[in-house]
Amino acid sequence: MKSKVQFRDESDLVKLLKQGNEQAFGELYDRYSAMLFGILHRIVNDQREVEHLLQDCFVKIWQNINQYDPSKGRLATWLINIARNQAIDFTRSKYFSQKQKNQPLENLVHTIGSNHAVQTMDETIGLAQLVKKLPESSRQIIEWMYFDGYTQQEIADNFNIPLGTVKSRARLALNTLRTFFSHQHNLT
Repeated sequence: MKSKVQFRDESDLVKLLKQGNEQAFGELYDRYSAMLFGILHRIVNDQREVEHLLQDCFVKIWQNINQYDPSKGRLATWLINIARNQAIDFTRSKYFSQKQKNQPLENLVHTIGSNHAVQTMDETIGLAQLVKKLPESSRQIIEWMYFDGYTQQEIADNFNIPLGTVKSRARLALNTLRTFFSHQHNLT
């Protein structure tokens, strides 16, 4: 019977992972699989495909753990980038493209119930372009919150940014977007 390895902190875990310790890999999976599953699911939105992608992510992590450099960022950030890249690569694949084309008609047809829906859709066109005009730090916070679905607390935890900083950057970005959007709306 193997004795359970104790992990005092993330650096212990990383050290053992780099040594090829399977218990450490199990611990890594236990700690981060739910978070990575959520990230993959936000991008791919197909339970079965996400399960396969999660497995592929952990294989990639196992094979590339020696490339992780703690001085460049937290382990969670490195893992999130691997998962995000895996999901984006998948959505660009020929398989995914064909799968999207072969959807039943009911999944592709959306009805608009009121003029309000049309107006709202019309007002949000161009929003992504306005977000791109934001300063990098604020833009990234907005993308994580509104395009990737993170809460402010998740951003603080996953990307090692103080919660107050996340909140102030989000507030600043939203105010800037209001100004951009108001100015753009007045031009039409």
